[in-house]
Amino acid sequence: MAKKMTMLPQSTGGIMRYFSDYKSKILIKPGYVIFAAIITIIGILILHATLP
Repeated sequence: MAKKMTMLPQSTGGIMRYFSDYKSKILIKPGYVIFAAIITIIGILILHATLP
């Protein structure tokens, strides 16, 4: 005779959430990040053009 297996219910269905209500103390607007990236790229291009 086969053993009866006990099936436990899955409460989360394999999806785990870690600190979904966490909010960072440092907030940077996306526009500032894009601006900083563009300035950095321009600076690198200028350095490559001016250095031998």
